[in-house]
Amino acid sequence: MGKTAIGVMYRCDSPPEQLPAYARLVERLGYDELWVVEDCFFTGAVSAATVAASVTETIRIGIGILPAAFRNPALAAMELSNLERLFPGRILPGFGHGMPDWVRQVGAHHPSPLAVLGETVTAVRALLAGETVTVDGQYAKLDGVKLAFPPAEPPPISTGVRGAKSLRLSGQVADGTILAECASPAYLRWARDLIDAGRNDAGRNDDPHRLTVYGFLDFDSDRSYARRAIAGRFLGGPPLSPADDDLAEEIATLVAAHPQVEQLAEALPEHYVDRFAIAGTPTQCAASIQALTEATANAIVLIPPPDPQLAVTQITLAAPTLLPR
Repeated sequence: MGKTAIGVMYRCDSPPEQLPAYARLVERLGYDELWVVEDCFFTGAVSAATVAASVTETIRIGIGILPAAFRNPALAAMELSNLERLFPGRILPGFGHGMPDWVRQVGAHHPSPLAVLGETVTAVRALLAGETVTVDGQYAKLDGVKLAFPPAEPPPISTGVRGAKSLRLSGQVADGTILAECASPAYLRWARDLIDAGRNDAGRNDDPHRLTVYGFLDFDSDRSYARRAIAGRFLGGPPLSPADDDLAEEIATLVAAHPQVEQLAEALPEHYVDRFAIAGTPTQCAASIQALTEATANAIVLIPPPDPQLAVTQITLAAPTLLPR
């Protein structure tokens, strides 16, 4: 496997006016990628990606992720084609299901989120390849649509998914997969197997599938931010893969006994932090990066703490340690 890219996320809870300076800093520090987020109801990822790309020179800009149900595939393809033509080879778009509550809140709920995602990604990839697209799906309905200005080289389209069916679909229709934070190395291997099965289902033998994983970064020996972040995810009920079933019963017991974030954060065993975050001393953080790389991650996106000054401090301190690896 080639070099693993190391990126940094611009958190959705950060004000948009701070993005230009942050993007310049991330590029200056030597990171490979900057990822912008589209969570409801913060900021739009397409405009954020445009701003980030326009104030930098070479760093790749990831879009993680566009909720497929929010967008007509033709309009999504038009926006992405613009970006790819203006910043060739630098855009890494992603689509996902979106959070169910948010999708319902804006009236975009669909009885088959899997169909929405599959049809959207398939149509967008075809449009970006310059094809004339006609489709009458459960969600996507296009009649002889063709982009006037398709990119010379279509960008790779990833899906941000979690479950077994969605991972298999990603292998069938997408060029890459984005795994959310708290993804353990065992989860990556489990996901890769399902993605590969999907690729086999579709008879795909094109470019290798890109696996991107988000990870909480806590470049501090006390690891308090990572503990709180992991505790918050456990209390929110993130699904564990079969690869992490060895912890399911223990996590349920911990959550029942410690129903508040701070309580649960203090009760988490150390090996949980090692498994579900990139946290601690330089040696510990480097070991976590290495474990994810060995689990076939092609890109690792660091999620810094929410405090803006602390985030800048941590990504600055982490760069000399993590990037050479």
